[in-house]
Amino acid sequence: MDRRVLFATLILLAGGATGVGVALFAFVGVDDATTEATVVWESEPAAGDDGSGAVVATVDGDPLLLRPAVENGSRVVTATVAGTDETPWTAPVSGPDAERGGGDGTGGDDGDAGGNDTDGAGGDPLAVSGLTAGTLGGDPVVALTTAAGELVVLDAVDGTERFAVDLGGPAGLRPAIGDLTGDGSREVAAVTTDGGVHVLDGEGDPVAEASLSGEISRRPLIVEPDAEAGERGGLAVLTTAGDPATVHMLDASGGTRWTTEPSVNPLSWNAADSRDGPVLALGGASGTIETVEASDGSDRYEVKLQDRPIAVGDADPGRVYVGGSGSVWAVDLLDGEVVWKQQYGASTRVNEPRMADVDGNGERAPVVLNRAGGVLAMTQSGEVIARGDAGDVVAYGGPLFADVTGDGGDEVIVVADDGTAIAVDT
Repeated sequence: MDRRVLFATLILLAGGATGVGVALFAFVGVDDATTEATVVWESEPAAGDDGSGAVVATVDGDPLLLRPAVENGSRVVTATVAGTDETPWTAPVSGPDAERGGGDGTGGDDGDAGGNDTDGAGGDPLAVSGLTAGTLGGDPVVALTTAAGELVVLDAVDGTERFAVDLGGPAGLRPAIGDLTGDGSREVAAVTTDGGVHVLDGEGDPVAEASLSGEISRRPLIVEPDAEAGERGGLAVLTTAGDPATVHMLDASGGTRWTTEPSVNPLSWNAADSRDGPVLALGGASGTIETVEASDGSDRYEVKLQDRPIAVGDADPGRVYVGGSGSVWAVDLLDGEVVWKQQYGASTRVNEPRMADVDGNGERAPVVLNRAGGVLAMTQSGEVIARGDAGDVVAYGGPLFADVTGDGGDEVIVVADDGTAIAVDT
């Protein structure tokens, strides 16, 4: 199809020692020949979350949509086979007062904590984080933390509780799953909002603990080690200590390898691999992206993309994809060059971009979803494959993916603020 490609210059105003940089980037326009995406499936609503807490897990070859929900006044996790009405299991979430529906409330923030409809008053459902899907001991699992301070890990096959651990402090932030030690076995890491850090193995036994100064309001990140490249892994934790924050990189035993104070006030962050080693990418409230070396905490670069908050999303080994108000960028992880910029949806906020193979050609590429339910699927060079929307919805989370049509490509799953899931075929 024909695509318009316009070239423009962008003055990149970077803070600190980076000075002022100028970069030439491709502005990729959405043309009239772009394929229009269509809705191919819609689920029933799942009350109790604003939609940002859902994940997709693959179980026995089937994509399961897992959502935190409330049923009969109690907190549950519900599993639905994507593209069908089949609900293989619904699991109650254990925790203080779970049986009667009590618990402490927590709000959502950029996908870290689920936006649950609860204020912590007596009789309200137990408030929980967003979900994390992964594997432990080779088994598919889903993990969450409760605001009351418990880490809960469920078997994704049937919803049975694998283990539940008291974290010793208030939680409600999304946990992380990954191979922290580099021994081939994955661990789960969870934090409490008062600075507690806990790492557990696949059976729920403690691997490491730490207590950090300041509060924690963002999910932890596991940076997996690469022995062949001589790179150590670690657990990255962001606290409010420092001005405006402090990044702590912990080792596999919970000891601190390094700390640094970023220049940006981070609203979102992610770990990414680059051609020169892994980095932490932080998205600032003022529209600046900053990258920090995972090896020693030194600052690689910071680049101002716009004057409004940005959301750091997925990355491939060369670049990270960032959403902002009406725009999405591909930023080179090595030097901060803006490889391309795509504008979409006027000034509507774009949620964190994610990567998927939507056309079945074996290449993962960025897909974005904005707050108004608008979907845009692109190639790695920023050219648009398809655009469309999920209808009259509000979407707070990034896109999810599952092949619900059986055509070999992923459909985009939009989860609205009432928990309704809509599959959009691109």
